[in-house]
Amino acid sequence: MMDIVEESAELWVFGYGSLIWRPVFQYEMRQAARLAGYARRFCQASHDHRGTPERPGRVVTLLPVPGSICHGMAFKLPESDRHKILEYLDHREQDGYERLYTPLHVGEGRTVPGLTWIARECNPSWRAGETLEEVARLIAESHGPSGANRDYLFELEQALDALNIPDPHVSELSERVRQLSCESWLSERFR
Repeated sequence: MMDIVEESAELWVFGYGSLIWRPVFQYEMRQAARLAGYARRFCQASHDHRGTPERPGRVVTLLPVPGSICHGMAFKLPESDRHKILEYLDHREQDGYERLYTPLHVGEGRTVPGLTWIARECNPSWRAGETLEEVARLIAESHGPSGANRDYLFELEQALDALNIPDPHVSELSERVRQLSCESWLSERFR
């Protein structure tokens, strides 16, 4: 049964990871958005996109953090294709993610009905509690059907930079992955 929000005249999808730079669906409007009470973190294993079942990578999800605000991009869905787009997104966000209907803040003080996908603590791919070093090493070494895990991280970093959205977690992780990649290259080069 469809949620009443999904059937409303207006529905926006909130992207905080790869949807920011690669939505791959039609939308009526795109706008910078904020989601209150959540922080973006690399604590979800990726067995299907940026890793494999044997060597899962790491991708972002949203952690509930009181007082936090996650900045990203919101996409207004066209009513005519809404169900098809949501089916696509349910498939894309399959490895432990579930829908979260929530108000989104777009533009100057406007609140719109929103939807995003988050991975919760109870899902089998949940990996909170890993150190920054552990996550960086996994990201530096993992590959999956959608490409290198480090490319996902660097694309996210570039997209956030282009939108002037500071995210210390993404920045610190990117820097550490670059260091690891450089160390690995030097080690291979001077064996």
